[in-house]
Amino acid sequence: MNNAVTAAAAGAYVLDGKPIDAKTLAAQGISAAQLDNAYKGTMAYAVLSAHNTLPVTEKGAPLKIKFDAMASHDITYVGIIQNAKASGLEKFPLPYVLTNCHNSLCAVGGTINEDDHVFGLSAAKRYGGIFVPPHQAVIHTYMREEMSGCGRMILGSDSHTRYGALGTMAVGEGGPELVKQLLGRTYDINYPDVVAVILKGKPAKGVGPQDVALSLIGKVFPGGFVKNKVLEFIGEGVKNLPIEYRNGIDVMTTETTCLSSIWTTDDDEVKNYYAVRGRLSDYRAITPEKLAYYDAVVEIDLAKVRPVIAMPFHPANTYDLQEVIDNPQDVMHEAEVKANELLKGKGKLDLLSKVKGGKIYVEQGIIAGCAGGTYDNITEAASILKGKDIGTGKFTLSVYPSSTPIYADLMKKGALTDIIEAGAIVKTAFCGPCFGAGDVPANGALSVRHTTRNFESREGSKPGAGQMAGVALMDSRSIAATAANGGVLTSAYGLDYDNGVPPFEYDKKIYERRVYNGWNKPMGTPLEYGPNIKDWPEMKPLADNAIFKVAAAIYDPVTTTDELIPSGETSSYRSNPLGLAEFALSRKVPEYVGRAKAVKADGEKAEEQGLFGEYAQAVKASGLTLKGGVQIGSAVFAIKPGDGSAREQAASCQRVLGGACNIAREYATKRYRSNLINWGMIPFISQADFEAGDIVIVPNVAAGIEADRREFAAKLIRNGESSDITLRLDALTPDEKEIILSGSLINYYKRG
Repeated sequence: MNNAVTAAAAGAYVLDGKPIDAKTLAAQGISAAQLDNAYKGTMAYAVLSAHNTLPVTEKGAPLKIKFDAMASHDITYVGIIQNAKASGLEKFPLPYVLTNCHNSLCAVGGTINEDDHVFGLSAAKRYGGIFVPPHQAVIHTYMREEMSGCGRMILGSDSHTRYGALGTMAVGEGGPELVKQLLGRTYDINYPDVVAVILKGKPAKGVGPQDVALSLIGKVFPGGFVKNKVLEFIGEGVKNLPIEYRNGIDVMTTETTCLSSIWTTDDDEVKNYYAVRGRLSDYRAITPEKLAYYDAVVEIDLAKVRPVIAMPFHPANTYDLQEVIDNPQDVMHEAEVKANELLKGKGKLDLLSKVKGGKIYVEQGIIAGCAGGTYDNITEAASILKGKDIGTGKFTLSVYPSSTPIYADLMKKGALTDIIEAGAIVKTAFCGPCFGAGDVPANGALSVRHTTRNFESREGSKPGAGQMAGVALMDSRSIAATAANGGVLTSAYGLDYDNGVPPFEYDKKIYERRVYNGWNKPMGTPLEYGPNIKDWPEMKPLADNAIFKVAAAIYDPVTTTDELIPSGETSSYRSNPLGLAEFALSRKVPEYVGRAKAVKADGEKAEEQGLFGEYAQAVKASGLTLKGGVQIGSAVFAIKPGDGSAREQAASCQRVLGGACNIAREYATKRYRSNLINWGMIPFISQADFEAGDIVIVPNVAAGIEADRREFAAKLIRNGESSDITLRLDALTPDEKEIILSGSLINYYKRG
């Protein structure tokens, strides 16, 4: 990889946009008190403070945030609204946008996808929401275009909820966090660390936002350098980037595992973005104070960034694209070994076969979604493809403009004509290629995509059924160059093409004619249900003592939410909790569902007749005397679960199957840990090793949680033998404790 990105873990002061040490500041007359309070000089501090219902007294202090707006798509909004309705929802208390960009194809499951859309429109009418029909826009493009605003905060039930380049701090979380906002509650976190991302220079021709983003991800994702922190983009290089270029970098910050992002805004690009869309009043200049303190610093020399490719199966698995092209045999072998290590025998990805005659051939290209489908990306891709021919071989190219206003202007400017004449296909706004529900490549194929993720099966294949394909992430410019070269992997760097982008013209009438805007106008009309929309089953409060039986033990370095609950066609069942739960861990541990169901049945039997069989024997082997009630539930152990999507179903599916806890070395993201808590499952941490079938006994667990205990002495029973283990629990807020004790967020609200 090139050396365009550097990172320093030590805290740093930044004066007028440049790092400076405390000693030099003191020599310039800056007092110790000013240095101590310099953390208040960040943009993040200003925005978080303005939305906090508590005073921020110091770094790390508790925050209780209320957002300005929210967004969900058609995989998540049904469950969110159902939960809020069960807890007493009467109207939406803030603008809530329901988009339809994930299940918009309605390709599988009979009527159930369109039934969800009908439900969504009826909910917008009943509670006073905003409903964006299928194919109109992908969720994040619509929120940028219509709901962002300088200094605002937006919460979304999608992990790529990022609008920082427009001066909006946005957070992607699981659905229960949106339920809390709908019920007038708050988003509770401690004041996060803030990392300065200092940009300098200007990108070279042929280098796009995905190249910058992947360079950043490749640098900071390993080791969790910015995990759960806020990235604050500053420096003179910001002004050298068009606004859609900034948006393209910003949306990919999710893949660093940061909490949120915020950028300096300017009177050129950002102000013009709002002005073009008729929302000039939503613009204001945002910049750090003259002196600001950051907990770490990342510097990106944009002039040094070169095209990058992220090989399967992670956006952080980055390589310099030219290095791959120049050394195809070595790099593809290395990438193949890495990919197959992650697959753990579930399938085999063959990357070496893509090398033919010293060149790398790919079968598919995709430019789509909130990252790839922007006006600028597609305009430059069209310029590269103009007059070219992608050929009649295996290679195909699909382009998805991310909103109808973008589609319309690209059509008027002739860009879509150039793309179609080259042999590519232009499609409507759709998120499917990002999560495995559209353009699934052939078995053994390699797809290059300007989308958000390239996890295993994100392209829609099913390794467990003998289907294996892979995705490599690239910028749209190099994808277009590859397409113009008939599918031979090609870099756009140094390519001779017109990279000028005509000014974007926004036609607001397109949305006005189709988007239902009922914000603050609840009609109270009935909700419309399809047969697949089901209520949540009963979830019981935590008992005095817990017995967990391990139903899955996963020793991969990281376990993604895609592996906990698959994406793709399973999304059609997300309005049916029990129906969806049948897919839980199906691609990682196929035996999990059966094991979890058996443990749940054992727990129900034990409630009626007391402990029996292996559970009674386990208690006897442990030497414990359990006073009070005893609850039996299943557990999942994983080294580092929860990387990737915000989808709450990664947790809720475990819960409806009788899941009671997760045990991990650490949790990949805050949002996955929050999802576990909101579904009444305990997020334990342990250094012990676990196997499927192990029984873990935790005496006095409810009292321990009530008392803020951080460590729990527990017994591990394996093959009749008992051993002592320690389960750790990171700090819980008072609400989080009550949610776990209640058995779920739904129960917590019902309890009042």
